[in-house]
Amino acid sequence: QVQLVEFGGGLVQVGGSLRLPCKASGGIFSINAMGWYRQAPGNERELVVAITSGSTTNYADSVKDRFTISRDNAKNTVYLQMNKLKPEDTGVYFCSADGVVVTTTGMSEFNAWGQGTQVAVSS
Repeated sequence: QVQLVEFGGGLVQVGGSLRLPCKASGGIFSINAMGWYRQAPGNERELVVAITSGSTTNYADSVKDRFTISRDNAKNTVYLQMNKLKPEDTGVYFCSADGVVVTTTGMSEFNAWGQGTQVAVSS
């Protein structure tokens, strides 16, 4: 079973930085896209940024030029570097990944989510 675990959330002041790693594990054969989503209280979950296996990225307009996604394919890990944080960046940040996993009967596609990590930006 594929598991994603996020790290690095916390409380930071406006203008500060945080780095969120997310590691995938569990019989993974390959990962296609990985991404970060966030959900603020009372709001729907929204895409922050996604990255393909070829390193093509798709950023939400609200985080362009402030956030940077990167991935280490050898470690099945994706990173979100968040700079110049704003109060509106507050929320629970979720990591996602889709790809192929090895099963007892062969291979199967997967789409997995982490449990989320809280980011709070104080003004």
